[in-house]
Amino acid sequence: MATDDTRTNEQFKQVLAECRSLFEKKLRDYSASWRILRTPSVTDQLFIKAKRIRSLEIKKTSLVGDGIRGEYIALINYGIVGLIQLELGCADATDMSADEAMSHYDRYADEALQLMLKKNHDYDEAWRSMRITSYTDFILTKIQRVKEIEDNDGATLVSEGIGSNYMDIINYSVFGVIRLNEQHEQD
Repeated sequence: MATDDTRTNEQFKQVLAECRSLFEKKLRDYSASWRILRTPSVTDQLFIKAKRIRSLEIKKTSLVGDGIRGEYIALINYGIVGLIQLELGCADATDMSADEAMSHYDRYADEALQLMLKKNHDYDEAWRSMRITSYTDFILTKIQRVKEIEDNDGATLVSEGIGSNYMDIINYSVFGVIRLNEQHEQD
C-alpha cells in the first residue's frame, strides 16, 4: 500500500497531467493568445474563477453547467500562465510557439510539484484534513494579496511575492481536484 506522501505525489502528477493536456489542446485552438495579458489581468481571471467556485459552494447549483472541478483546473492553468507572464512580461501579440509555451508550462508545473513535496513533508499531509471550501477561501486570500502587491507596484516589505502566491494558488487548486476526485470515487 502506498504511503500518503507517495499517494499524494502520484495524485498530484495525475492532476497536472490532466491540466497539461487541456492546456495543450487550448494552445491548438487559440495559440498562446494569453501572452497579451498583463499580470493584473491574469490575477483578475484567477479571481473570477475562485469567486465562481465560492459561489457554487454556497449556492450548491450551477446555471452555466460547468462545475467546481473545472474551475480548479482553470486556476491551475491560469496560475501557470501567470508565472510565465511574470517571467517574460506581456506581449503585444502571440509571440510564442506551442512548443515554447509547453516548455514553460512544464517547468512551472514541475516547480509547483517540487514546492508541494517540500511543504507536504513539513505540514505532514494537513491538506487532507482540511475542508475543500477552505482551499477556495485560501485561494481568494492569496489573490487579494497579489492584488495588493500589484497595486503597490510589486513592492513588499516582508511578504512573499506574486510568484509565490501564484504557486500556492496552483497547489491548493490541485488539492481541490484531488479531493473532488476522491469524493467522486466514493460516490
